[in-house]
Amino acid sequence: MTEEVIFAGFGGQGVLSMGKILAYAGMMEGKEVCWMPSYGPEMRGGTANCNVIVSDEPIVSPIISSYDTVVALNQPSLDKFESKVKKGGTLIYETSTITVPPTRKDINIIPISANQAAIELNNQKVFNMIVLGAFLAVRKTITDEGVEKGLKKALPERHHKLIPLNMTAFQKGKEFAK
Repeated sequence: MTEEVIFAGFGGQGVLSMGKILAYAGMMEGKEVCWMPSYGPEMRGGTANCNVIVSDEPIVSPIISSYDTVVALNQPSLDKFESKVKKGGTLIYETSTITVPPTRKDINIIPISANQAAIELNNQKVFNMIVLGAFLAVRKTITDEGVEKGLKKALPERHHKLIPLNMTAFQKGKEFAK
């Protein structure tokens, strides 16, 4: 099993953190991983994306030109990466920030409302965990236990008290894909 995914959106949406948590979770489960972030100098409000590869076998190259899954959290990301989803792959997109939805017929398209779900949880900071939950419900790359271990590794210890809230958000995200 090899999963090649890109998380893409605006800086401040937790795109890089989402990828880092997935990468740490993969490492905690003994998988080979690669995490490669990319962001503009603007940080918040600028574009950000990260490639993550999780595999049972050694990863030959971190460079990816097409993806098993694209997670697009804004219109510029969808416009840039929709064409890079492999035929039969998956595209997950945030409905509140994308005005022109994807049009391809040869991929699995999953709309989610993670912003609305984060509002319902009274915490916009868990937006990325909702998205990660939706992704892992569709692309069963990592177990829930692996995600929790990845959170413990990715978050500074002073923020470990937030892990239950993050896992609640993660489970809410998994519901989108069902």
